[in-house]
Amino acid sequence: MNPPFVCVVTDVDFQVDQGDALAQRLNRLLSDHGVVVFRNQRLEPPEFIRAIAHFGELMPQQIKKFTLPDYPLVGYNSSNDLPRKDGRLQVRGENYHTDHSNEIAPPKATSLYAIQIPSVGGDTQFVDVRAAYEDLSESVKQQIDGLYSLHVHQSSRSPRELAKLTPEQMALIPRTPQPLVIAHAGSGRGALYLNTARMEGIQGIPDEQAYELIEYLYNHATHPRYEYRHRWQVGDVVIWDNQAVMHQANADYDPQEYRYLLRLMIKGAPLKAYRLPVTQ
Repeated sequence: MNPPFVCVVTDVDFQVDQGDALAQRLNRLLSDHGVVVFRNQRLEPPEFIRAIAHFGELMPQQIKKFTLPDYPLVGYNSSNDLPRKDGRLQVRGENYHTDHSNEIAPPKATSLYAIQIPSVGGDTQFVDVRAAYEDLSESVKQQIDGLYSLHVHQSSRSPRELAKLTPEQMALIPRTPQPLVIAHAGSGRGALYLNTARMEGIQGIPDEQAYELIEYLYNHATHPRYEYRHRWQVGDVVIWDNQAVMHQANADYDPQEYRYLLRLMIKGAPLKAYRLPVTQ
């Protein structure tokens, strides 16, 4: 059974030009749910681009070396590019996060298209950060109301190693304060905004207290009750709302098997803080 924040669509063929009439319906599905799965697609890169453009303007990939030479907006996730440690793959995105949270205007949505997958493993997990925020106690909501964290390329306490960048590349990577609780652009619902690989403390709070609070919120938001685990099939196109969910990759598959997916992102807008109503 899929949780309510996941919608599976089986009657759309993106090889056929769907026209503009479909865009409004698809965007409503994404905003209402958070994760939308399209089954049984057979797409070349231009068709993948056309399909995801229904959701908005495409956004350049942050790491240019993992893009298709003929289609620079299209990134790729290939197991051939992953380092190995003790015989295990070290995948990018192996803890829950939201994409490029250090951008001034982080991507509205991210999409993956499965071209080749391992026989077992390599799933992607999602958690609903809107529901996670709503389930917090009132005292915790008051505690985090109006707080911001600086998001950088890689936090000094990141749980994983991010892509190594040259000094020239680092100079182009933004550092942006983001609210701990954002107002979801589509619904206005409060949502936790977390990325422990990029969060450099919390502004106005001593480091130890700040990182304890981040860990508490992260552990709460990633509880299995908020989770959907997507078991990939060849031909799946999955798009998710980066303000509604966090996601993580899994390296639990045979390193000798090949995993290859294409990736696109949709431009977003600067995030807005969700604030608790003032009681009289």
